[in-house]
Amino acid sequence: MAPRKNAKGGGNSSSSSSGSGSTSAGSSSSSSGSSRARRETKHGGHKNGKKGGVSGSSFFTWFMVIALLGVWTSVAVVWFDLVDYEEILGKLGVYDADGDGDFDVDDAKVLLGLKERSASEPTASSEELESRGAPGEQALSGEEPQNIEDDVKEQIQSLLHETLHTEHGEDLYQEEDEPTRDQQLEDEDFLTGSDADDKIENLETGTFHEETEDSYQVEETAPQDYNQDMEEIIYEQENPGSSEPVVDDERLHHDADDITYQVYDEQVYEPLEDERIEVSDNAVEDSNIIPEDVSVPPAEEQQEVPPVKKKKPKLLNKFDKTIKAELDAAEKLRKRGKIEEAVNAFEELVRKYPHSPRARYGKAQCEDDLAEKRRSNEVLRGAIETYQEVASLPDVPADLVKLSLKRRSERQQFLGHMRGSLMTLKRLVQLFPNDTSLKNDLGVGYLLIGDNENAKKVYEEVLNVTPNDGFAKVHYGFILKAQNKIAESIPYLKEGIESGDPGTDDGRFYFHLGDAMQRVGNKEAYKWYELGHMRGHFASVWQRSLYNVKGLKAQPWWTSKETGYTELVKSLERNWKLIRDEGLEVMDKARGLFLPEDENLREKGDWSQFTLWQQGRKNENACKGAPKTCALLEKFPEATGCRRGQIKYSVMHPGTHVWPHTGPTNCRLRMHLGLVIPKEGCKIRCANKTKTWEEGKVLIFDDSFEHEVWQDASSFRLIFIVDVWHPELTPQQRHSLPAI
Repeated sequence: MAPRKNAKGGGNSSSSSSGSGSTSAGSSSSSSGSSRARRETKHGGHKNGKKGGVSGSSFFTWFMVIALLGVWTSVAVVWFDLVDYEEILGKLGVYDADGDGDFDVDDAKVLLGLKERSASEPTASSEELESRGAPGEQALSGEEPQNIEDDVKEQIQSLLHETLHTEHGEDLYQEEDEPTRDQQLEDEDFLTGSDADDKIENLETGTFHEETEDSYQVEETAPQDYNQDMEEIIYEQENPGSSEPVVDDERLHHDADDITYQVYDEQVYEPLEDERIEVSDNAVEDSNIIPEDVSVPPAEEQQEVPPVKKKKPKLLNKFDKTIKAELDAAEKLRKRGKIEEAVNAFEELVRKYPHSPRARYGKAQCEDDLAEKRRSNEVLRGAIETYQEVASLPDVPADLVKLSLKRRSERQQFLGHMRGSLMTLKRLVQLFPNDTSLKNDLGVGYLLIGDNENAKKVYEEVLNVTPNDGFAKVHYGFILKAQNKIAESIPYLKEGIESGDPGTDDGRFYFHLGDAMQRVGNKEAYKWYELGHMRGHFASVWQRSLYNVKGLKAQPWWTSKETGYTELVKSLERNWKLIRDEGLEVMDKARGLFLPEDENLREKGDWSQFTLWQQGRKNENACKGAPKTCALLEKFPEATGCRRGQIKYSVMHPGTHVWPHTGPTNCRLRMHLGLVIPKEGCKIRCANKTKTWEEGKVLIFDDSFEHEVWQDASSFRLIFIVDVWHPELTPQQRHSLPAI
């Protein structure tokens, strides 16, 4: 069979011919149509000629519109604060799997199964957790994993450290930059000189002897703040993601007068003046306290302590970690200065979770802050009790026990409860026998109640274990000096200061080291006075008072006209015989009204005093022995109202030498009225100028400058001493400055 010539076509030749023409025409038409189809397809059409979809330009337009809407929506959210990111982050905190206090990439990996959880804990309600004890004993059953650690393991600590480095570098820097601050919590906060005969805790009726070279007043160099700061640092270490700015304007209610005005007899410690005076509940009346110039060494001149890594404190037990979000919310209120709200928040937490140590500690802190804000001792007593409750709860982290009891001890001292504070310190040492800083604090506690012997034993124990402990050395040296072991005290004081340990760069130790060196004839004494001056402890090498009001005129010797107290001087000089006669009558030894100077000021000899006014308070019994003199002085409040001075008779017998010494403050001037003056052998040096007394004449000097007395006559010398306010102090300052 012959093959078909046209498999697709059919028909005769004419058909075939016409089909051939049609094919040719169709071919041309097909070519034209194919070109159009390609053009349409290129522009989004279809091959069948129908247009469809969106053009490229339209797609770009819609893309830009959507993008702009997104941008403006984001701007609106941020500008109008439509989303509480802190609340969202706080809620995400429950998914914190690595214990670093926030939700981050590592936590997301745990939730996605890409990484194992460091410590798994069950989810349960607070009621269930309390009823069944440790929350980690049950299998994971809730929808939200908890951020609880089973134990403090090396693996977890390493992870926390890494997280802090990468995400909370600022907090970590603060921790490493202040490594020794834990010991410093109380080192600078207790010390003061006191009167040996006045160790009572009645804060309103204490009396003081004449301040001496061993008169040892203490400054409170940031000491209350540093405890608050330490608490903030420790809390931030536990909660690195919850840092808030700390409110500084509601600090301790005695910050405005943040130094002490105590003197001591035989170097017996007493509480800081600011910590002895009961805080009035009348905030308005007590708010006008005049700030004084606290002798704090310039930061650049202080010896730097090399950073030492310390173990991060642990404040949360297992249960507290399950309520961490609630604790954080309450703490956030406290750190923002919303004290009343914070008190309510922590009280509610204590009600809900009575066995939560961290909730109760937060309540104590809030009560502490509220006491400062309201200047209320009653509220502060409540805080002291709450701190005790924290330490008494079961399953309290050791670091929280330590922090609570340390703060309790400090606040007890603030109220003048020295023996109660000592009991707290004893308990701390029993709980943490290897913590030498607590033993150092215990030694100070003994000093504050005048128990130098037990304090000495404590510091001997510390130095046996840590012979280079500078804090123990300066205090041990101080005790030796109080026992009149002058030469033995020098190396301890010197090495302690040179150590640069916290609590050693203190004006009192420079003061006593220089004094000890002077008494043994060591010419290096003024080198240490100069160093104390350079570090900001003394106004000058000569003027070494520790409690000064800045800007007052400073010169060793004054004239009557310069003081402005010309009427007082004239009255004293006009009536000097009357004053003398009453003094001589009182000198009758059978009546025993003159008391020997017992403040370790004499190198040798016999020196006694009879006091009429002290700290601005009249001694009624003494004035019965000199009624006319007392009546005369009543007219001059600049003298009788000088709460930083005394009015008294002073008798000195032949062969007496008084060591060089300085008074405690630059807030007063001292008048000496000559009553019975031998013709030769009696003189007084103030700074680098020496003068002699005359009967019926007044000498005026500033006893904050170094002064020294010699009595080498053949008979007694009797003078009348009248202290007056520095003339440049304002009436408000005279009213507000605490007594010395």
